[in-house]
Amino acid sequence: MTTYDLAQLGLRSPRSLREAWIALAGLSAVFLFEMLDNSILNVALPTIGRELHASTTALQWVSNSYAVVFGGLMLVFGAVADRYGRRRVMLVGLVLLGLASLATLFVTSVAGLIAVRSVMGIAAAMTTPGSIALAFRLFQTDDLRVRAMTLISTVGLVGLAIGPPLGGFLLAVAPWQALLLINVPIAALAFLGIGRGIQRDDDLHRDPADYLGGALGTATIVLALVVPTLFAEGHTWAATATAALTVLTAVLFVVRQRTTSHPLLDLKLVKHPLVSSGLAYKAATGLAAAGLTYLVTLQLQLDWGWSPALAAAGMLPQVAVLIAAGPVVNRFVGRVGLDRAVWLGALAVVAGLAVYATLGRLNYVPVAAALVLVAIGIRVVGAVAGVNVLKGLPENRTSIGAALVDTASQVTSAAGVAVSGTVLAVLFAGGIAQPGWSAEQTGQFESAVTIGGFALTAMAAALVVWAYFRARRAQ
Repeated sequence: MTTYDLAQLGLRSPRSLREAWIALAGLSAVFLFEMLDNSILNVALPTIGRELHASTTALQWVSNSYAVVFGGLMLVFGAVADRYGRRRVMLVGLVLLGLASLATLFVTSVAGLIAVRSVMGIAAAMTTPGSIALAFRLFQTDDLRVRAMTLISTVGLVGLAIGPPLGGFLLAVAPWQALLLINVPIAALAFLGIGRGIQRDDDLHRDPADYLGGALGTATIVLALVVPTLFAEGHTWAATATAALTVLTAVLFVVRQRTTSHPLLDLKLVKHPLVSSGLAYKAATGLAAAGLTYLVTLQLQLDWGWSPALAAAGMLPQVAVLIAAGPVVNRFVGRVGLDRAVWLGALAVVAGLAVYATLGRLNYVPVAAALVLVAIGIRVVGAVAGVNVLKGLPENRTSIGAALVDTASQVTSAAGVAVSGTVLAVLFAGGIAQPGWSAEQTGQFESAVTIGGFALTAMAAALVVWAYFRARRAQ
């Protein structure tokens, strides 16, 4: 019988991370996939654009389709996991991930790649909520919970950090499809760790699942992210109609959650200051990470003409901070406290975006400074915000709470790419992946970097300020 079994039987919870190392290895591998997947692909976008003859909008959806499906379905699978078993849903999702990654070998068009990325998003929605929930439930003290979250987030953030340089180096010796095949061994490791290290999955509930609410929530998220693309492509009437439909589905979702006996998402729980502020902090970091990485990757390769390998090296400041900050995070949180740590981390994210928006078009130094500041903020917020959210929820709703955490991050990640991509699509004339830009196109791209950077800064700042004042109500 494993340590996790004993904890679930009420005999003893793990007294250290080492006692639960098998389970933590599997849960960490899930986060590695989640973070590595999009970051490693971003560096290949120019190559994919040339080989598959993709438009600017199509390239945006190669990156965004995963996040949209992931964010849209996470609440549904979080609710399913709380009812039918987190471990069971996660193992099925990991098998789906491996199969979808292997399907990359047969992709010959940008539409096919978007389809594969969407299936990967489904797999991520099945695995991630249970991962956070089980990691939280393994331990009974905040200290061990923060340390476990720090460990898991460290593995994931290392994936986020090494994704661009690893992708750049792989592109020098292998086709771009190899970047997604990396998911296969990661899924196998996660399957073995979770299957062996977590044998029981108690504290479930048997309330009826609100699938109608899940459908309305998913539709709202997906439609909201389609609207900017339609506007950018000049489909004004379609964009307006889609925006109206987004509002309608959002209203219907709220009405459904307030009136049904067993809602998918109890809105009263979301109003808890710890929950709502934690979600807002995670949303700000997701927006910043995805939007900044998207813009910097295109800037280094397409505007400045760097090779994929050199562009990968240009992301190394972010890599260094995300890896080196691991041992420091726990001591920092212990010294300043959870609330102050998450606020200061989020402030660093906003500062990094502001530096990039103001000076990023000039040379590499401010780009590196922006990457460092955002990485510092992501590192701190990632270790604290999730713990705060789950502390504010009942024990048998930890999967839906974990789904909320990642939904906030993934949806705003998609929004970050959508905002950046839409600004580029509006301001840049011609195919962005085609070589030989004119001076006018270079100016258009630099203007897009500035405007997109300031848009991301304003959005992240608004989320952080709201979260700060919301969190104060919990004190």
